[in-house]
Amino acid sequence: MKSLEEIMAMAQNVQAELQKAQANLDTVEVEGVSGGGLVKVRATAKGRILGLDIDDSLLSASEKPMLEDLLVAAFNDARGKADAASQEAMGKMTAGIPLPPGFKLPF
Repeated sequence: MKSLEEIMAMAQNVQAELQKAQANLDTVEVEGVSGGGLVKVRATAKGRILGLDIDDSLLSASEKPMLEDLLVAAFNDARGKADAASQEAMGKMTAGIPLPPGFKLPF
């Protein structure tokens, strides 16, 4: 069994690596799309919105309700992709760490 000092050193290393991974998530870009590409949202895996693209055909008063629905769908799609990218990155970080079932990082 490992000593307490070794366990603490390992925990500090894990914490430092997790902080690096969290910072890197802001550089991973995802794109949420709705309406067959009529609305696109670019975001980071951390959830920061980088850009929004709306097809010109949706920019009329009669299309307002549909545009609103498409915006919500595109933002939700981007958020889902950001969450997946984040989980994948964090999964790589914790792959070699023997964690109890159901234990989540960061703490």
